Amino acid sequence: MSVPILVRRMMSSDIGMIHGGLTPHDVSKPLEYIEYCWEENQLNKRSTLLVFHETEFAGWGHVVYSPQYPYFAQNQIPEIQNFDIIPPFRKRGIGSVLIEALEAEAFAKSDTIGIGVGLYASYGTAQRMYIKRGFIPDGRGMIYDHLPVVPGNQVRVDDELTLYLTKSK
Repeated sequence: MSVPILVRRMMSSDIGMIHGGLTPHDVSKPLEYIEYCWEENQLNKRSTLLVFHETEFAGWGHVVYSPQYPYFAQNQIPEIQNFDIIPPFRKRGIGSVLIEALEAEAFAKSDTIGIGVGLYASYGTAQRMYIKRGFIPDGRGMIYDHLPVVPGNQVRVDDELTLYLTKSK
């Protein structure tokens, strides 16, 4: 018997539930950020999808239609962002269901979609999943805070050090 996994769009009444669900875990986000995401949904700048395992909130993700990464912005490539599955719900196939829904959402508006992934070990599972799903590096190398890393320069290894990937229909 399979466990029901539900993906649906964010509603304004979800803000507190999202904050409460994410807060105790390594994927926590400030309440102001979650409210900002809702505002961008209202302006059609972002689509936020929530995933539930049975009736429990298990994570969320976004498709941002005007991303900050210059290459995606200039080429009108929607970017999947903040793909977060709450740790107790990981390794159950829930993330695969959510990423598939996010990809479908992004492909509805573009033939190419993008995603950025961190470069240190905590992102290893995500790196592998994106490659298995057909994402490939965009060819612009490492990016720090949306700008290319210049050879010979030093950058901090944190969440802002990313490799951007794309996938086409």
